[in-house]
Amino acid sequence: SFQVYIIQVSVGNHQWTVKHRYSDFHDLHEKLVSEKKIDKNLLPPKKIIGKNSKSLVEKRQKELEVYLQTLLLKFPVTAPKVLSHFLHFHLYVS
Repeated sequence: SFQVYIIQVSVGNHQWTVKHRYSDFHDLHEKLVSEKKIDKNLLPPKKIIGKNSKSLVEKRQKELEVYLQTLLLKFPVTAPKVLSHFLHFHLYVS
C-alpha cells in the first residue's frame, strides 16, 4: 500500500490541490537538485517505521506543503518545467 498526499498549492490569488505519492516528490526533488542546484536537504526525509500512521501522514503532508511553497519562492517568475508539470500548471494557465 502507499500513501497519496493531497497538497494545497497557492500562487498569488490562485489555489488548487495536487495529489502525489512521496516517491513523486522524491523524483521531482532529484531532478531539481541536479538541474537547478536545489538544496538536497530541502525535501523531508523518507520514513519507514510507522509510515502510514495518521500523525506521520499529517506531519509529512504539512512538510510537503512547505517544501512546495519554498520551491515556488525560489522560482518567483518562471518555475522549472518539471515543477510546473508536477503542480499541474498546464491545467490552470489559459
